Parts: sequence; structure tokens; C-alpha cells
Amino acid sequence: MTTNQDDASQNHDQQQQKQSPPVVPTAPPAASADVESQTEPAPAQARAAGSGFGVAGIIRRWKRDDLLRKGSLALRGLSLVFSLLAFIIMASNKHGDWKDFDKYEEYRYLLGIAILATLYTGAQAFKNATGKEMFQRRTSALADFIGDQIMAYLLISSSSSAIPLTNRMRESQDNIFTDASASAISMAFLAFVSLALLALISGHKLSSQSYI
Repeated sequence: MTTNQDDASQNHDQQQQKQSPPVVPTAPPAASADVESQTEPAPAQARAAGSGFGVAGIIRRWKRDDLLRKGSLALRGLSLVFSLLAFIIMASNKHGDWKDFDKYEEYRYLLGIAILATLYTGAQAFKNATGKEMFQRRTSALADFIGDQIMAYLLISSSSSAIPLTNRMRESQDNIFTDASASAISMAFLAFVSLALLALISGHKLSSQSYI
């Protein structure tokens, strides 16, 4: 009787061993953690990359501002030279009789604007060369923008008014008086071109000013 019970218990244990599924060992999760650490950048590296990009942007802005400053100074110098030449040529254009510039309203207007442009461009060139600002930076940029536009308009206006008179004179006779008048008009027009470019630069500086 006891032997039969032992055989039955052994058969039951064997059946349970056959029915139970085999245990498969699992790999440790170290590999997935390594993959995640490789795919995701470290905070220190991200901060380093961000700081490098910011420094590069600042350096580019410094270079652009320095280029604009040098270009503005060069254009100020050119406008000063052209305005001064227009003033000198027209003021010395006196050859007697009808060959005197002060007998013509158009030439007197051109001379007055040339004097005004010489004073304005000289003051602006001195300010740019020394770096002195009489007002706040934004106020100074606004004054430059308005002043450059006004002077450019006056120069092109005076040149346009003197051109028809000079053309009529040169149709009848071409002499030193008409040549000097044409030279003064050309210098005034070149001063206008320089101031028109300066107005564009002044507008860019004004638009890039921070309101904070």
C-alpha cells in the first residue's frame, strides 16, 4: 500500500515538471541605459554648444557694426570732400560781366546748399571720427537719419535747379564759366549720392536699436 502511494507521488511530481515551462534568463537593462545615454546629449555638452553659438553670433555682430562704422566714416569723408569742392568751385566762378555766378539765382542756391552741406558733413565726420555722442544713442541715430535725408534732398534739389540753366548756356557757348558750373553741379550730385547711402546706413542703425 505504501509502495503504491510513493509511486503515485513520484508520477505526480514528474507530470508537474513536464507541464511547468522552462525559465529563460533575461539580460540586465544596462545596454538600454547605455543606448539612451548615447542618444541624449549631456547637459554640459548642450550648454557648451549653446555658449559657442552665442559667442560666434556676438563676434559676427561686432564685425558687422565695425564695418558699418568704417563705411559710414568713409562716406562722411567723401560727402565732405564733394560738398567742399562744390562750394569752392562755385564760389570762385566769377569771370566778369554775365559770367558771375551771383547773377543767377540757381547758382546762388547751389552755393548756399554746398556751404550748408560742408558744415553738416564736417560736423558728422568729426563726431564719427572721435566717437563722441552729444545725445543718447537712439536720439543720435534718429538725428543722423533725419539730417542725412534732409541734406540729400537739398543737394539733389539744388543740382536739379542748376542743370537746366547750365545746359541752356552751353548750347550758345561753352567756356570756363559753364565748365566750372557743370563741375560744381557734378560735385554736388556726388555729395548727394554719398548722403543718400549714409541715410540708408542711418536707417539701418535706427531700426536695429533696442527699445529696452
